[in-house]
Amino acid sequence: MAARATVVVFSLILVLVIPGGASAQLSAGFYSYSCPGMLDAVRSALHPAIAREQRVGAFIVRLFFHDCFVQGCDASLLLDDAPGIQGEKNASPNKDSARGFEVIDAVKAAVEKACPGVVSCADVLAVAAEDSVVFLGGPSWEVKLGRRDSTTASFDGANNDIPPPTSGLANLTSLFAAKGLSQKDMVALSGAHTIGLARCTNFRGHIYNDTDIDTGFARSRQSNCPCTTGSGDNNLAPLDLQTPTVFENAYYKNLVQKRALLHSDQELFNGGAADAQVRSYVNSQEAFFKDFVEGMIKMGDVAPLTGSNGQIRKNCRRIN
Repeated sequence: MAARATVVVFSLILVLVIPGGASAQLSAGFYSYSCPGMLDAVRSALHPAIAREQRVGAFIVRLFFHDCFVQGCDASLLLDDAPGIQGEKNASPNKDSARGFEVIDAVKAAVEKACPGVVSCADVLAVAAEDSVVFLGGPSWEVKLGRRDSTTASFDGANNDIPPPTSGLANLTSLFAAKGLSQKDMVALSGAHTIGLARCTNFRGHIYNDTDIDTGFARSRQSNCPCTTGSGDNNLAPLDLQTPTVFENAYYKNLVQKRALLHSDQELFNGGAADAQVRSYVNSQEAFFKDFVEGMIKMGDVAPLTGSNGQIRKNCRRIN
């Protein structure tokens, strides 16, 4: 019995000290004692911002995606350029399109006021993304917490790891798989495009060159997106034509009707392996919400910094 007890104690010690052990795992109750008012503080700054400008909700969800796809969910996207740091904000997928940084600044300030130096920017962003989805009518979930903030960024990673709007189904599947996310996760997470807008430069090729698009829809989008590169590049169009500020399953209905704004979106319903899943979400918003939640939780688990790794930034734009 004594020998067995020694083995058990030794095993527990290993769990506590080995990186990735129980102490390094994320949990919904991570701030229960150190910052019990964290969620209320996030909402106090986030909700007024979305109420003033509903696009903010889509901004924040997109920031979370683009952060997690580069170095993991570590708030590296939030860093400004600085000596020794080439940030991710000016990488191709983010330049002139990633927005909402000032909202995250305000949310972080509210959390800092409640609990100085306790909550990471990475966790602030994760909670704000969930709360944005809920505010716009989508599902809720318990966000796992305990991430720490990176002291580095990856400009090249942002250019290479974030799926471009020209992606085909195979490339989308591969880029998500590189982050430990399945094709099922990819199709469900793409449903975040039920909210928000896209720039003409990101959908010009689809509306002028692709054949897998409803011709009437293409013409309607061409009216505000000239075919000449450089002309009207920043003109905006809704990713979901009907309800771009409501989180629901209309995005998938658009795919079936060949009315996706982005080439990469229409690839999810184009005679390929993802067609059946898209149809299932057309038929059941509940199924979409369930799989979206599972995907968001899995994405939030991508390579987080925990334990003594990274830091808790006081200002999300710069390292301490």
